[in-house]
Amino acid sequence: MRLDKMLREADLIVTARLDIKLIGISRAITDFCYCCYLSDLAVDVDHQRKGIGKKLIEKTHEAAGVNTALVLVAAPAAEGYYPKIGMKHVSSCWMIPRK
Repeated sequence: MRLDKMLREADLIVTARLDIKLIGISRAITDFCYCCYLSDLAVDVDHQRKGIGKKLIEKTHEAAGVNTALVLVAAPAAEGYYPKIGMKHVSSCWMIPRK
């Protein structure tokens, strides 16, 4: 039920497919003019390190508008990935964690 609502309420969903198989997805919330929050980025483990995640981020940013700021909260295991693809670390993010 949560996953269904997450997908239904997203402003942008960009997918990567191999034939018809889903191998990557990005999900974002945006106003299409100022800010785009990339809430999820996932690439099938068998297809990682092939540039798919970077391309999903690029396509998401293009769809939101390249003049929007694209922001995300990185999973701890993925923190080293984002600088490698040119994203800038910003330490001024605050959050109220999910219950």
